Amino acid sequence: MTITSQTDFEELRAIGRIVAQVLAAMGAAIEPGMTTRELDDLGRRLLEREGARSAPELAYRFPGATCISINEEIAHGIPGDRVIRAGDLVNIDVSAEKNGYFGDTGASFPVPPVKSHVERLCRDGKRAMWEGIRAVRPGGRLNAIGERIERFARKGGYTLIRNLASHGVGGSLHEEPEGISTWADPSDRRIIGEGLVFTIEPFLSMGGEMAAEAGDGWTLLADPVAPTVQYEHSLVATKNGPVILTLP
Repeated sequence: MTITSQTDFEELRAIGRIVAQVLAAMGAAIEPGMTTRELDDLGRRLLEREGARSAPELAYRFPGATCISINEEIAHGIPGDRVIRAGDLVNIDVSAEKNGYFGDTGASFPVPPVKSHVERLCRDGKRAMWEGIRAVRPGGRLNAIGERIERFARKGGYTLIRNLASHGVGGSLHEEPEGISTWADPSDRRIIGEGLVFTIEPFLSMGGEMAAEAGDGWTLLADPVAPTVQYEHSLVATKNGPVILTLP
């Protein structure tokens, strides 16, 4: 969506804070021995306490309040009986709706003990996201985001998952502009309009190139299998620079 009023901005910041706080609480609650369903139940309770509704349930009838993906799973993992273990890499994606406005955020959480290459991957996954955010300006090219992220990834020896992209958000969970690449795509000539609301969510990997379906209709795996992280913020492009909506 494109913000057209102060109400838009305030409501988007409100739902953005909610999903950010839920994500942070879920990340802090991760412990070896708990199931992804138990972690998802926490997320559901926190969303409901704030009067928010799970966006994937609302929009797609996803079988969970949040998406929780572990290790070889990189996105859209279904909460269930899988037990989180020491050394796992857990990705949590929290998106929700309140008062007709949507917020979307996500992050990857390594469960101690953390191997050095995973620690580095997580650090650089966050950096890759912020590289993309720094490219945002009204009148600029959407593809400048992907160019900057890919330059960072190549310098660090990483790959990017190239069939999972950023997207417009705000009035619904996924809306125009769809398919905002987090890699260089010279064919994309779209321009960032002032007030445009969208996500930036690169999937930085140590060898994965694509996301492949796992067979349950939802879960996506890195192909080829490799450690992969995702960090995501929703933001609005303003004349004073990008305003991050999904901060606790």
